[in-house]
Amino acid sequence: MGIAAEALRASLDEIARREPAMAKALAEAGYPEPRDSAPGYITLLRTIVGQQVSIKAAASMWAKLLEQVGDPSPANILAATDEMLRAAGLSRQKASYARSLAEEVLSGRLDLDNLDAEDEAAIAELVRVKGIGRWSAEVYLLFAEGRPDVWPAGDLVVQIQTGRIMGLPERPSERRVRELAEVWRPHRGAAAIFTWHHYKASAAPLG
Repeated sequence: MGIAAEALRASLDEIARREPAMAKALAEAGYPEPRDSAPGYITLLRTIVGQQVSIKAAASMWAKLLEQVGDPSPANILAATDEMLRAAGLSRQKASYARSLAEEVLSGRLDLDNLDAEDEAAIAELVRVKGIGRWSAEVYLLFAEGRPDVWPAGDLVVQIQTGRIMGLPERPSERRVRELAEVWRPHRGAAAIFTWHHYKASAAPLG
């Protein structure tokens, strides 16, 4: 469950109160819709399946995976042969990642119902899984758990739109984006959702 609409608006209003450039952008683009994913194993597995492919291709691969294994539970993923996973469109690397996630969950080493309440500690728990990098972990915590201060500064759109909103001449680095957002704590999750919304509203090409 992501950040609720009322909380999202309240956080953006507070950021706008602190930052005139964000206030101007919010007035122009309006409030974003909440972004939700179901918490748990399935969402992380779908994240792995969909890495580095289009949304359409990811949906096709997921449908094929269900055809091959039925319920994509950790036990069924571990029981699936290489041929079955390849038939679903998973590369050898993605198959390895899917199995890594299944092993972590099945063994109890990764307890998605009880991730650490501290964001950085929760990210550390998630990135121990092969195939789950910091960006995937941050997006999971933001969209599936609704953590209000998660700030995926490594995201390209977050970098570009933060730069545009703040009137910078070029795309800021991940480090610079983290510095810029310090003043927005503890509402940076709402700021991230707004940057994606602002990108769609502006319809400007990435660059």
